[in-house]
Amino acid sequence: MNIQIQARHGSLSDASREKIAEKVEKLGRFVERVSTIDVVVDLAKADQPNVEVVVITDLKHDFRSSYSSGDLFGCVDQVVDKIDQQMRKFKEKLTDHRAKDVAKGDAE
Repeated sequence: MNIQIQARHGSLSDASREKIAEKVEKLGRFVERVSTIDVVVDLAKADQPNVEVVVITDLKHDFRSSYSSGDLFGCVDQVVDKIDQQMRKFKEKLTDHRAKDVAKGDAE
């Protein structure tokens, strides 16, 4: 899994980059085929940074979310939670479809 962290209109310290990487690294636990996680931190408004995360998978389904608030790491937490919910829902759909296909095969 490749994690890319970019900053627009400013720069991030190495410590901030490491903390962000630790938080988004957890997104690979629901969907096994995560190839890339792109994080873009927009610091155009210094008092209200915007964080966007895109999770690219090999499953032809990508996950995207963004959030803006007064706290950088609060934004990261919110975005990770949103994508976490998207991935759970997607995984449940996959599992549910497979269960229906197996049940349909047993009935025939």
